[in-house]
Amino acid sequence: MKAVSLQTIEIMDQSYQKDTHQKAMRRALSKNAVDTIAFVSESEQSTQFRFSIDIETLPVTNQKASGRCWLFAGLNILRELVAKKYNLKEFEFSQNYQAFWDKFEKINYFLEAMDDFLLCDSDDRTLKHLLQMGIQDGGQWDMFVSLVDKYGVVPKEQMPETFASSNTAAMNRLINIKLRKYAAEARLFAQASQIELKNQLKTQVLSELYGFLCTNFGIPPKAIRFEYVNKDHQYANVPFESPKAFFDHLDVDLNDYVSIIHSPTEDKPYMRSYTIAYLGNVLGGKPIIHLNVPMERLKGLVVSQLKDNEIVWFGADVSRDGDREKGVWDNLAYDYETAFQMSFSMTKDQKLDYLQGAMNHAMVITGVNLENDLPTKWKIENSWGNERGLKGYYLMSGAWFDENTYQAVVHKKYLTEAELNAYQAEPVILKPWDPMGSLAK
Repeated sequence: MKAVSLQTIEIMDQSYQKDTHQKAMRRALSKNAVDTIAFVSESEQSTQFRFSIDIETLPVTNQKASGRCWLFAGLNILRELVAKKYNLKEFEFSQNYQAFWDKFEKINYFLEAMDDFLLCDSDDRTLKHLLQMGIQDGGQWDMFVSLVDKYGVVPKEQMPETFASSNTAAMNRLINIKLRKYAAEARLFAQASQIELKNQLKTQVLSELYGFLCTNFGIPPKAIRFEYVNKDHQYANVPFESPKAFFDHLDVDLNDYVSIIHSPTEDKPYMRSYTIAYLGNVLGGKPIIHLNVPMERLKGLVVSQLKDNEIVWFGADVSRDGDREKGVWDNLAYDYETAFQMSFSMTKDQKLDYLQGAMNHAMVITGVNLENDLPTKWKIENSWGNERGLKGYYLMSGAWFDENTYQAVVHKKYLTEAELNAYQAEPVILKPWDPMGSLAK
């Protein structure tokens, strides 16, 4: 390693002082945001909210100050079935109900996972990863399927939002303190060969945190009534013996849907299935499986489902090149390289390998614009409320989608026999910190 000399700094400073472009940028940035200066106004010509396929969907939802986008997106897929079945113009499932059981199952998953690390070194990398991650709001599609299969669904009014369910940071912090405290004490019991005391502690912590969740979220209903007025102003109040019975009557098998990913990294050949160690929520539930395919194939599968008038759950990295007020993501709308006279470009595989890109948000694709059967822009149902974008709907340019979309979920009927066989083959187990194990929030 070599320190930077004062002489080198002086040379760099003299060079910078002569750069009139940087002088203009420095003055502009003193009163303006970077994105404002780098914005390419010509890009707006190709990002109008008009699509050749535009599926009519219900009003957008709002996850508020929580990381439950994947649950919102999954429930937004299901609610379209309910709206169609009962001729409704508005409907929401209880995201709070789903989040309650997700938290509970993640807590149990963590407690059980700690059994694998009772006697390892305290600086074991996997142990440190699990402790650092703790319990989060985020998740993936297969985790959503596991929750619905086990606990069903309920209408929103049967378990409405609480302050804690819409503002999860404080609750998560306390849960993670409790879980890390358990890990420390369980390891001490195990090292002293007091396994029965460790097991008693696990049961106690799970029970305490169940009560903590009830206090924050409310008590999950055991039986429900589905009360509604349809578009024809007809009233009904339908009883169901359980949330699982309510889901079963929808007659949809979420296990028929397959997670496809685009990860062009050297360690993940296409046409192989992958899973991630220590990633999940419901033990014994649906395993997290991804089939890796080229981007052109991922887009083709998504378009096929949209053409059949069925919306698509997907995950992307929404942390860059976006205008949240206009509701547009477009990497051609910002020219940082000209603004700062330096290169920022990275390939998609580089972004994955060097922690610059990963899925961090799940939404629903409800439309696409096709020119010569190729997608040029996508219509997105988000879960950030209706005050931004087009009443809460967003647009992604074709180029942005290619660079920043990592996952989509489509019905298995769209896969070829070879793709389905590859998906069903024994998956390659990726490390817990692999970017394909990132959680949509």
